Amino acid sequence: MKVINGLKYWGQLLFLPIYWLSFLIPRDKKLWLFGSTFGRRFADNPKYFYLYLSQRKESLGIRPIWITHEQKIVELLENNGYEAYYCYSLKGIWYACRGKVYLFDNYSKDINFWLSGGAIKINLWHGVGNKRINYDNQHDKVRHPKNILEKIRYFPRRLSDEKPNHYILATSPMMCRIFARAFQVSKGHVIEAGYPRNDYILGEEIENVFSREERKAFNQIHKWKSAGKKVVMYMPTFRESEVLFSSVMDMENFNRFLSQNNILFLTKLHPKSKLKREFGQQVFENILNLNADMDSYIFLKQADVLVTDYSSVYSDYMLLDRPVIAFWYDYKEYTENTRDSYFDFDKYMPEIRAKNFEELKKALECALSEDICKEARSRSREKMFSSLEGDACSKLTGKINRILAGDL
Repeated sequence: MKVINGLKYWGQLLFLPIYWLSFLIPRDKKLWLFGSTFGRRFADNPKYFYLYLSQRKESLGIRPIWITHEQKIVELLENNGYEAYYCYSLKGIWYACRGKVYLFDNYSKDINFWLSGGAIKINLWHGVGNKRINYDNQHDKVRHPKNILEKIRYFPRRLSDEKPNHYILATSPMMCRIFARAFQVSKGHVIEAGYPRNDYILGEEIENVFSREERKAFNQIHKWKSAGKKVVMYMPTFRESEVLFSSVMDMENFNRFLSQNNILFLTKLHPKSKLKREFGQQVFENILNLNADMDSYIFLKQADVLVTDYSSVYSDYMLLDRPVIAFWYDYKEYTENTRDSYFDFDKYMPEIRAKNFEELKKALECALSEDICKEARSRSREKMFSSLEGDACSKLTGKINRILAGDL
């Protein structure tokens, strides 16, 4: 498999002539293409912006199309009345050549990098938080190769990653400055607006699309809350030291605590998490493990309390102004070996802290009885978001149209 994957990785350079030729194909300004997570998921900011536009396409005069590497995503969207194509189908290739606007949350390869020449590329990204990202992250070997061999090794990867001429979405003046540096784009190529996914958690103007698995979990949680019980959502980020979770937690003891306090503990790991297999094997009455590939934002606004660590989901959850617990059982290992931060964590995340199992239980009891961090949280929220109105999709649509018209 290593040999096959290596051939695929280096073999993609054979598509360079196709990429150059794609600049010659005329593109339609009304065709806006969407993709997420290397084409493997229907999620995040591209998902919610796509749904917003699709539900208003007649009045806006825009034709949104989802391009994916997964046939099941095509089927999900088609069954719900939306337009989507498999990336290697004839229509998928045709529209990848014709679409003028590419909207994604990682890189243009979320749609089709090799056919993207001449398109306006807008990175909606997948988190506004405290972790240093891209060129600001010194642990990133792709952007900070240490020697000639690493430069050669990561060349194909850098080729199809973000470029200075791409646009990047940010959520406040402070984050605009940070993202301009992290993505090495000019200030004029940073779009200040909210995140489309947050329009969904702040209001009901976007009609969502659920997979069968997501619908089942959503109904379970709704039933629990309708019975007057509490929902606590655990969303950690991925890193090497997350494996220490097993040595910190006593899950049988924790399940008894949850039962005694009428709490459903909803876990949603990062798709890259090292704990997916372990969590998948655990079955407890008061713990519901969501598949890591599910859309977090379907469930986030159902949570009465969020438990997280260094994940940017904290920034989004701040918009709901509900209690949060910072579960930092590996703080030393994380800060030393994984990722530097933009701000002092005490200022960015002024929430109740827990570093072990017993502290987590006490923190949950406290958070469910009183939100003691509202004032400090509001100060952090104002730095991360310039608007709390849930109007990101409307603003973003207007700004993209201005880019197409040459006014921005």
